[in-house]
Amino acid sequence: MLKTIRLTPADVQHFVNVAGKCDFDIDICYNRYVVDAKSFLGVYGLNFDKPLTVSYDGYNYEFEELLKQHAMAS
Repeated sequence: MLKTIRLTPADVQHFVNVAGKCDFDIDICYNRYVVDAKSFLGVYGLNFDKPLTVSYDGYNYEFEELLKQHAMAS
């Protein structure tokens, strides 16, 4: 699945904590950079001025709710 979100630096710790509870891989992509969404330093190093694409292949209710909170309007 691919979802487009926006994060702020203040959101990173909570996002990484929720992603860390998932038993599947989650990547965040920005331009040509791909980082592990479970890595605080990886996510924190991204550019928060632009939309981020979250790529994953699994389901976790709490993670889906988090993505809804940070979703970009389609």
